[in-house]
Amino acid sequence: MAALRAAKQALRKEIKRRVAALSDEEKRRQSSVLSKQLFRHPKYVSCKRIAVFLSMHDEVRTEEIIRDVFQCGKSCFIPRYESSSNHMDMLQLRSLQDMETLPLTAWNIQQPAAEDSSREEALSAGGLDLILMPGLGFDSLGKRLGRGKGFYDTYLERCMKHPKGKPYTIALAFKEQLLPEIPVDDNDVLIDEVLYEKDL
Repeated sequence: MAALRAAKQALRKEIKRRVAALSDEEKRRQSSVLSKQLFRHPKYVSCKRIAVFLSMHDEVRTEEIIRDVFQCGKSCFIPRYESSSNHMDMLQLRSLQDMETLPLTAWNIQQPAAEDSSREEALSAGGLDLILMPGLGFDSLGKRLGRGKGFYDTYLERCMKHPKGKPYTIALAFKEQLLPEIPVDDNDVLIDEVLYEKDL
């Protein structure tokens, strides 16, 4: 267990170094390529209820995706993390204007305030069709290296208990976040698909 933790920590460091070397322009360029790939994806086209992460500086930008979600009339849900635990809810985002007014957490992530009880939680109603997954690293088998808190793994476990079952999961990754293999344990939930810019 300790060896696995150490291996993951070393990989996190390596990927953070790689992504830090990318210019903002390159991050924007790859993000735009991935957004366009996603918009053509059958799972995205057919989904009605989608969870999207609000990106941090070292993640694929999701603003273009959120804009498209609203333009297509889909229901959009975003994470609210509880920093004192590994609990996360997916709460409804009502509009682009709604997103602009969200408070910032200590991690510099926008999310609904802890005392905001006015929003629908995805699993309390119709579940989710698709979750876009953030992460630090990914491999071609769908293994994901998160930030070590277990928010998404725990949430996917909850999804599996919902009548609708586990939603389809797509990770959005910069090419620099891909690894030949990521070490995992039994609590790590595999991702259905990793989208990244493929070299032609």
